[in-house]
Amino acid sequence: MKKHYLVTGGTGFIGSALVRKLVQKGHPVTILDDDSRGRPRRIADVADRVRMVRGDVRDPKDVLKAAEGVQGVVHLAYVNGTSNFYERPEVVLEIGVKGMVNVLDACLERGIKELVLASSSEVYQTPPRVPTDEEVPLVVPDPLNPRYSYGGGKIISELMALHYGRKHFERVLIFRPHNVFGADMGWDHVIPQFALRMADLQGPGPHPFPIQGDGTETRSFICIEDFAEGWMTLLEKGSHLGIYHIGTQEEVAIMDLAKKVAAVLGKRIEVKPGPLREGGTLRRCPDIGKLKALGFTPRSGLDEALGPVVRWYAQNKDLAEKGKS
Repeated sequence: MKKHYLVTGGTGFIGSALVRKLVQKGHPVTILDDDSRGRPRRIADVADRVRMVRGDVRDPKDVLKAAEGVQGVVHLAYVNGTSNFYERPEVVLEIGVKGMVNVLDACLERGIKELVLASSSEVYQTPPRVPTDEEVPLVVPDPLNPRYSYGGGKIISELMALHYGRKHFERVLIFRPHNVFGADMGWDHVIPQFALRMADLQGPGPHPFPIQGDGTETRSFICIEDFAEGWMTLLEKGSHLGIYHIGTQEEVAIMDLAKKVAAVLGKRIEVKPGPLREGGTLRRCPDIGKLKALGFTPRSGLDEALGPVVRWYAQNKDLAEKGKS
């Protein structure tokens, strides 16, 4: 069945990929975005096949307008980026909580029975086990640390989706992305930052390359193309009130990631450890068994997908310099 979906945050990095996937599958799509962090260029190839509503998810009138005539909502509108967590925690929470309330109210007003919520691995912060499954406790270790504004807002959103979902929805799905990367993903992320810094290195090296932490911290990166396939799998096959990790179980140390980025650009670096910001997680790798059980397996490894992304950033650094990030 082809459903008309509203995608909040649809010109964002992940949102635009999901919009494109929905369009490819024949679903009508409406996007709600104020383009404060999203970029219309990301949906240029499908712009003539979507309805665009420019508005703020914090404004209930904008959300209600965008929700007119749709059968499902995919809610992604949020503020990402570690620097934002530390520097603008009140904005992160305002958009997260007000946005969730407005989306739920619009669904109830419009009789929409399907809600797909983007959550985050940040809801469990430092996980008690790795690889980490969906059943681990959700925690805010220190409410005074502004970093947890992001995870705290996502926890609130999950709770609201699940408990409104029991009574008012026929289908609620929650997905937790794990370090999705790709070209044009923004600039406040580790791979773009590494790529931009290394692109400016001159001479044969080796160049000292400072990083946060001692470099043994790990993450598991999934390319946007694989992510979109995994998301479509859960959309088509996921269970009501189901929570699903989308990622890969290929774990890489940040020190090794820096060396991989350097190799793509032909640079020689010497990684210099530094302090880790308070609240940083030492190790993160999702258990994706639930999504695999639905039939999804990532196709591309980090080494295969990293090169084109790093080169895109090296070739497009003027976008960041001109403030078009």
